[in-house]
Amino acid sequence: MAPRKASAPELPWADLEPAAQPPRLQAWTPQAWPLAEGWRPAVDEFLASPEGRRLAEFIRERLAAGAVIYPPHPLRALELTPLAGVHAVVLGQDPYHGPGQAEGLAFSVAEGVKHPPSLRNIFKELGETPPSGSLLRWARSGVLLLNACLTVEEGQPASHAKKGWEALTDRLLGLVAATASPCVYLLWGAHAQAKADLIREHAAQYAREVLVLQTNHPSPLSASRPPVPFLGSGCFRQAREWLAERGVTGVFS
Repeated sequence: MAPRKASAPELPWADLEPAAQPPRLQAWTPQAWPLAEGWRPAVDEFLASPEGRRLAEFIRERLAAGAVIYPPHPLRALELTPLAGVHAVVLGQDPYHGPGQAEGLAFSVAEGVKHPPSLRNIFKELGETPPSGSLLRWARSGVLLLNACLTVEEGQPASHAKKGWEALTDRLLGLVAATASPCVYLLWGAHAQAKADLIREHAAQYAREVLVLQTNHPSPLSASRPPVPFLGSGCFRQAREWLAERGVTGVFS
C-alpha cells in the first residue's frame, strides 16, 4: 500500500460555515461603503485618480485569486468619525493580519479578540485595561484611528503597503490638518512621525491649532526604549489637558 500523503494543517476556522468565518473584505465596492460627513469628496477624488485605479485593480486581482483580506470595512474610521468632529488623530501603519482581529480602526481589535501586545501597552499608558480591545468609543468621541495602509492579507503584514492606500491617507491627514482645530496628533514610531511635517505645514497654512506628540511605537520592542519611550510619556494626559484648555473634553475616554 502506498504511503498516505500528509495533509496540510487545517486552519482552526476552515470547517466553519461561510457566515461564521472571520469577517473579511468580500468585494471592492468603495462607493458603497458608508462615510461620515466631510470625507466623501476626498475619497471620491482619490478613487478617480491613477493611484486609486491602480489600488482597485490590485485588490480586485487579489480577491479573485482567493486572498483573504482584512478588514471587512477598510474605511470604517471614516464612517465613525465625521471630519468636523475630529479632535485627535492616532496613526497606525497597517491593519492587524490575524483572523478576526482588524476592525478598520488603527490599533483596535474586534470585540472578544485577545488584546495584541501594542494595544496592551496603549491601555497600560492610559492607566486602564478594559475588557474589550475595541476602540469604537474613541472613534465616536472624536479620535480618528487611521492606518497609513488600509488593507492587509492574512498572515502577511505590510502586504498591501505601497499599493496606493498611502496616497489616500496622506490626503486625509492633510485634510484633517487643514480643517480640525484644536486637534492633537499622536505619532508613535518612525513611520507615523514621518507625517509630522505634512501635518504641521497644512495646519500652518490654514492657521489651525494643533499639538503634535511623538514617542516610540507602543510595540514591546520599542515601548520602553529611548529616545522617547512610549510607556511613561504621558501622551494621553498631555492630549486631554491641552484639549480641555481649549474647551474639548471626553476625548480618549
